[in-house]
Amino acid sequence: MSAFLQTFDLIAHARPDAPTIAIKDSIDIAGFPTTAASRALADAPPAARHADVVQRLLDAGWRITGKTNMHELAFGMTGINDLCGTPRNPQDAARIPGGSSSGSASAVGLGLVDAALGTDTGGSVRGPAACCGVIGLKPTFGRVSREGVAPGETTLDCVGPFARDMTTIIDVMLAIDLSFQTGHARRDTANLRIALSHVEADDEITRAVATAVTRSGLASHGVRLESMHDAFTAGLAVINAETWRAFGHLVASGKLGADIEARLRAAANTATADLESAERIRRAFTDEVDRALDDADVLVLPTMPSLPITIEAARAGTSVIAMSSLIRPFNLSGHPALSLPVQIEGTQLKAGLQIVGRKGEDETVCAVAAHLESMLAPSAPNP
Repeated sequence: MSAFLQTFDLIAHARPDAPTIAIKDSIDIAGFPTTAASRALADAPPAARHADVVQRLLDAGWRITGKTNMHELAFGMTGINDLCGTPRNPQDAARIPGGSSSGSASAVGLGLVDAALGTDTGGSVRGPAACCGVIGLKPTFGRVSREGVAPGETTLDCVGPFARDMTTIIDVMLAIDLSFQTGHARRDTANLRIALSHVEADDEITRAVATAVTRSGLASHGVRLESMHDAFTAGLAVINAETWRAFGHLVASGKLGADIEARLRAAANTATADLESAERIRRAFTDEVDRALDDADVLVLPTMPSLPITIEAARAGTSVIAMSSLIRPFNLSGHPALSLPVQIEGTQLKAGLQIVGRKGEDETVCAVAAHLESMLAPSAPNP
């Protein structure tokens, strides 16, 4: 199945009934090559040691069942991969699964594993989670170890989990982040406050998010982040420059997919002035988010402004860069952010509701998400 690149059992201290987890193929597992689903890296030698997050999962008793497929070199939003196959979107097989952690989101949504790890540089956990109708968390930048994760140098990328329920998300975080406080993540949220961020999104998604906030029963008020668009543009400049530094040498191999080669060639032209401007915007946007969180415990907004497009449309050239317009800014700022599926009225499809917290308060993000999950359950009463 194209959600996986390789399947196997990797067990250290796991019980027979241990929860299962899959690992994105940009994260090292000892004895297996880290190919990032690219023909240009197909001959990479096996990793000599586990990435820190992999070792911590094994130490905590998780059973690792395989490496997941991905958008090549983690540099794309669709999840389409003509070399390794395109993972199926569990919500609608005609639609893109989202990238770049497409296989991880797909494997969780299809019930192949209890959880999966992905990486999020410009929305690559939260985007696929929203596409595939599962939960995905991007921790605070720097909180979860990236030792053994490609690319090695980044100011944006975070390792984060996918799961179908918040209990499992919290269990994964407890394993991969030794500072994670499970009691804080499972605490009562009755006195927490939500700032509902006004953004441009399709009406059906805006309504789904607003309905979820109302049903949460938590105090809420509106807020507008004026620098969102600037932060989105700045985030693109930074990811382009950093991905070119990491993988630009592979262009000469002639083995890259056409879309990745074109993106890398364009990324090579990122100007120094653009990066200097991006760093100024990074500081300004971070300050703006911090100020908004002075008066609220979390921000809530859609994960994506629209439902994922079809694979056919993506192959025909429909632009998908706007998919990351509401998620990429929080890679630039480094705040923790989680995508939670919420029902869209009149359809079986679910949209993503994004919860953003103060830096280092990943547990609060999880606590609010768990509260929303319980209040949105079919049997939950309306407040």
